[in-house]
Amino acid sequence: MNNQAKPRLSSNAIVAIVGRPNVGKSALFNRLTGQRKAIVQDTPGITRDRIYGNCEWNGRNFTVCDTGGLDPEDPDILRRDIRRQAEAAVEEADLVLFVVDVRAGIQPLDEEAAAILRQHHKPVLLVANKAETLEMEAQAVEFYALGMGDPYPVSAIHGISTGDLLDAILERLPAEVKPSDEQEVTVALVGRPNVGKSSTLNRLLGQERSIVHDQAGTTRDSVEASIDYGGRAMRLIDTAGLRRQAKIDESVEYYSSLRASQSLEKADVAILVIDARDGVVAQDKRVAGDIHESGKPSVIVVNKWDLVKELAGVSATDEAGRGKVEEWKQGFVKKLGKDLEFMAYAPVIFASALTGENTEEILDAALDSYDESRRKVPTAVLNQVVKEAVALRPPPSYKGDRLKIKYVSQRPAPPPRFTFKCNSPDLVHFSYRRYLENQLREAFGFVGTPIELKFVK
Repeated sequence: MNNQAKPRLSSNAIVAIVGRPNVGKSALFNRLTGQRKAIVQDTPGITRDRIYGNCEWNGRNFTVCDTGGLDPEDPDILRRDIRRQAEAAVEEADLVLFVVDVRAGIQPLDEEAAAILRQHHKPVLLVANKAETLEMEAQAVEFYALGMGDPYPVSAIHGISTGDLLDAILERLPAEVKPSDEQEVTVALVGRPNVGKSSTLNRLLGQERSIVHDQAGTTRDSVEASIDYGGRAMRLIDTAGLRRQAKIDESVEYYSSLRASQSLEKADVAILVIDARDGVVAQDKRVAGDIHESGKPSVIVVNKWDLVKELAGVSATDEAGRGKVEEWKQGFVKKLGKDLEFMAYAPVIFASALTGENTEEILDAALDSYDESRRKVPTAVLNQVVKEAVALRPPPSYKGDRLKIKYVSQRPAPPPRFTFKCNSPDLVHFSYRRYLENQLREAFGFVGTPIELKFVK
C-alpha cells in the first residue's frame, strides 16, 4: 500500500495551555478534562510532550492541550525541544490559555513567554493560577502589566473559579463543527525505555510530535496524535517505557508507567517496539505478555535495523554481505519465535525510525491486525473446518474416553473467541487445543491477533 499519514484535523476546537515551568498548567489541564491524565508534581519540567484531552462544558466539546514549560533561555537541548513542542501547540490552537502564578507574581520568564505568544497572533486568555484566597485574587491585577488582557484568577487544584474560566473559553472559541461518525483505530506504541518508540511515532507522522533524546525515560506522559492514513482515521499513542515494578523508584516513573498501561488498555492495536541491538530481553517478554493478556491485536517492530550491518559485522552492499545480513535476520526471527512463542501470530517488521527503512509497513500491518481481530467467520464454514480438522487428526483418548466436538460458534466481540460444545472439557489436552487453533489460523488467517478457544459441556 502507498498510504501516507496525514494530520487529521479534529472536529473539536483546540485550546493550548502554555506558560513558564511549574505554574500549574498540568493541574489546570486535569481540572478542565476531568481526569488525571497529565502528571502533576512540584518539580519543574515534568511535562515534556504535548498531551491532549477532551473537555465538555455547557454542551460544548473542545480539545485541551497541555504543554511543557516555556523557558527560552534554558541551554539544555531537552528543554529547547520542550519549548518547540509548546510553540507547535500554540500554532495549531484556536485559543491559548497563558498560565501565570499569582503567588510568585510576574517573573522574567512570564514576560518572555508573553513576547513569544504575541509573535503567534493567537487569541489569548490570561489565567492567574493558584489564587486560593480573596487576597490572592486581588493580587492578579499585577498581571495587567503583561499586556495580555484581563487576568482570570483561578485555583486549578481546588477548582475555584474554573467555571467562569470555561465560560470565557466558550465565548472565544470558533463555531463548533459536527464530529465525524468514522471509527478511529487507536494504536499504542509500547516497549521498554529507550527502544525508539518516540522516534518511530515521529517517523510515522512525518513531524516531531514526540521529543526524542538519548536519555532513557524522556517520554513521561502518553503522547497522542490523530491522522488520516489511506482514508482511515487513526490515533497514534507514544507511551512511556514500561519498566519492571521493582525498578520504579520515583513517583514520576510510577505515574508514567501507569499512563502507559492505561494507553495499552484503551488501544485497539499494540505495536511492540524492541531494540535490534539487544534482541528480546526479559523486560520485552514482560511487555509482550501484557499485550497478549490484554487480547489486543499486535505488531512487533524490531527498531534500529539500520545497525544490522554493524551487528552482522559485514557490509550489506555486496552479495556476500547481503547473505550474512539475511542469515542474521533469519536467526533473529527464529530466536524471536522461541522467546515470544505465545505471540507467534504477530507480524514482525524490521525497521529503522532513524532512516525510515520499512516504517511504511508498520501502519499497514497495524490496520491488517485490527481488521483480522474483527473477522467474523460464517458458522457453517467454521463447523465444516473444525469437522475436517477432527477427521484429519482425531483427539487422543483418555481412560477410554475421547473428546467429541458437537458444535462451534464464534462470539461477536473482538478478539476472535470460539466456543466449542463438547462431551467433556476435561478431555481437551493443551496440545490438541493448540492443534485446533493452528487449523483455524490456517483456514481463516487471524494474522496479528490472538484467538481464544473455550470448551464447554
